[in-house]
Amino acid sequence: MKNRKILITGATDGIGKTTAVKLAEMGHSIIVHGRSEEKCKSVLHEIKSKNSSYVVGDLSSFEEIYKISEQLHSSHEKIDTLLNNAGVYMNSRKPTKEGYEMTFAVNHLSVFLLTHLLFDLIKKSSSGRIVTVSSLANVRGRIDFKDLNGKNYESYKAYSQSKLANILFAFELSERIKNNNITSNALHPGVITTKLLETGFNIKGKSTDEGAKTSIYLSVSDEVKNVSGKYFDNLKEAPYNPAADDINLRKELWRVSEELTNIDSAKFLN
Repeated sequence: MKNRKILITGATDGIGKTTAVKLAEMGHSIIVHGRSEEKCKSVLHEIKSKNSSYVVGDLSSFEEIYKISEQLHSSHEKIDTLLNNAGVYMNSRKPTKEGYEMTFAVNHLSVFLLTHLLFDLIKKSSSGRIVTVSSLANVRGRIDFKDLNGKNYESYKAYSQSKLANILFAFELSERIKNNNITSNALHPGVITTKLLETGFNIKGKSTDEGAKTSIYLSVSDEVKNVSGKYFDNLKEAPYNPAADDINLRKELWRVSEELTNIDSAKFLN
């Protein structure tokens, strides 16, 4: 696929930045998202794409997510691919402005909210795609509905929970939008050397070039044009936490996410 307009969250560092650069080199129009205008402009300069742009906003703030949506609606007629790439790993509990635990808020709730707010723009694409970056950590994740807010905070527990939530969201979204010309998939980018990996695990991994491959594949490849509700690793479907196949769990997480973000999905996903 050529000339797709692709919004990449968290595109000013790590895997997101490399993904933006490589997709721009392929001829696609990139909307670079980051928290810093300076960093966004720097990435735009690096990708040297006249058709690309940027949007600034903090995904830990619902208010700023709404502002991101407003900016995009005012400047873009459609989005072909929404790549939910941004993520955090917190070594200690930190609340967002709304009072939610940061890991769950940024890694899952922001994805849930932003996807809903931009769904009308994605729907205008002839072949819309929603791609959500999860992690191999999903296999050890468990959704603790009694403590989504991390009162008894453990960093890896919170992170693995949020990464399982990514897959639950991607699968459930796929089912809910199956009558639209839009796909929804999730992926593991690999064990990649990024700030997140160093912060959370204090190890080195593969290059961000390797980490970008599956995101690029799901964002633009014709091979997966009609593939939806799947989890990928290294350009192919891969095993994941069996909990993601629990329809009741998926629906309950969706219901709770609607409640926490104050979103009525039926008003957006139509």
